[in-house]
Amino acid sequence: MKNPKNTVWRIALFLLTVVCGLLMADRGENEFPVFACSEALSGESGSTGLLLQQNMWEVVPLLGYGIVEQQGTQNPEEDETTCRTLTTEDLISEELLLPQPEETQQTALIPESVETTAGTALSNFRPAVQQVQIDRTQLADYETLVRNFYAIDANTMAGSDQLSVEKLLGMDMTLPQEGDGPQILIYHTHSQEAFADSVPGDVNTGIVGVGECLTKILTEQYGYRVLHNTGQYDVETRDNAYSRALPAVEQILAENPSIQVIIDLHRDEVAEETKLVTDIQGRPTARFMFFNGLSRTRKTGDIDYLANENQEANLAFSFQMQLKAAEYYPGLTRRIYLKGYRYNMHLRPRTLLVELGAQNNTVEEAINACDPLAHILDMVLKGE
Repeated sequence: MKNPKNTVWRIALFLLTVVCGLLMADRGENEFPVFACSEALSGESGSTGLLLQQNMWEVVPLLGYGIVEQQGTQNPEEDETTCRTLTTEDLISEELLLPQPEETQQTALIPESVETTAGTALSNFRPAVQQVQIDRTQLADYETLVRNFYAIDANTMAGSDQLSVEKLLGMDMTLPQEGDGPQILIYHTHSQEAFADSVPGDVNTGIVGVGECLTKILTEQYGYRVLHNTGQYDVETRDNAYSRALPAVEQILAENPSIQVIIDLHRDEVAEETKLVTDIQGRPTARFMFFNGLSRTRKTGDIDYLANENQEANLAFSFQMQLKAAEYYPGLTRRIYLKGYRYNMHLRPRTLLVELGAQNNTVEEAINACDPLAHILDMVLKGE
C-alpha cells in the first residue's frame, strides 16, 4: 500500500512544476512574465493588478529585478544602458486619459543632408495650440497617474511619495533669461545610434545630426543659447559609455556655469515590426520618450554611490514636459520610463534623457520630431 504522505508530496510537486511552466511560457519576451502580466492587469483592471503585484513583491521581494552582472567594485551603471525589460506592448499600450495614435508605416528617401532636412522642418512647422485638457484632479490618484504617464521597470520602484502630481507640478522649472553664456547643453552618451536610412559611418545622419537640428531650432526659433557637444563615448563599445561621458560633461559645465538645462539625446531600439511614428501637420514624426533613473533597485535598494540630489527636480521636469506634450501634441510621446540607475542625470535639476524614435525610423521622421520637442521645452522653461 502506497504511503499517502508520499502521494500528497508528489501531487504538490507536480502542481508546482505546472505553475512554473506556465509562468515561463512567454516566448522569452519577459525575464519575469508573471510581473508583465500583473502590470498589464494594473493597466486594464483598476487596482487589481497593482494589488497582485504588491502581494507578489512581498512574497518574493527580489523577483523582477533585471539582472546586471557586478564584478568587484565595478560601477553597475557603467554597463547599464537604457534598454528596458518591459515588452514594447507595455510601453505603447492604450492609455486611460491620453489618446494614442495608430501605428503607421512611413517611408522616406535618404535625405541629401541633415541640414537640408532641418531647413524643411524649420519652415513647415507651426507650434500647436492646446488640443486637449488633462484633468489634474484625476491624476491626484497615484494609480491613474502611473497608468497614464509612467512605465516603471521591474528592477526599480517608485511610490506615491515620489510620483505625486502636486509635487511634480509644484516645482518651478522656468529658466531665467538674464546673463550670458550657454543655457542649454545637448549631448549624446550614445553618439553612434543611427536610423533606418542613416549613412553608415556618418554620425551627422544619426542621433548627432538630430541633436544639431534641435540645437538650430532652439537657437533660431526660440532664442536660447545652446551648446551642442558632439563628443563620442561609445565608438568601440557601448559598455561604460555613461562613465566615459561623465567627466567630459562635468568639464563642460565647469567651463560654462551658465548652463541650466541638460539634454542627453538618444535613439531607442524596438521590435522591427513596431513603428514609432505619428503624423503632425502632415509630416511623419518620430515619437519619443522621456527617461528617468531612480538610483534604486529592488535588489540593492538605494544606490548610495549613484546618489542624485536633483532626482525630484528631474522627475518634475520630465513630467511637466510629458503633460505639455499630451495636451498640445496628443500621441507624440510614449510614457515616461523609470529605471533603476542614475544615467548622469544628477548634474543639473533640469536634466532630460530623451529616447527620440528608434532604429527603424527614418532621419526625416527624427528631424521632424525636433520641432514639437523644442516647442514643448520652450513652454515648460517659460512656465506657460
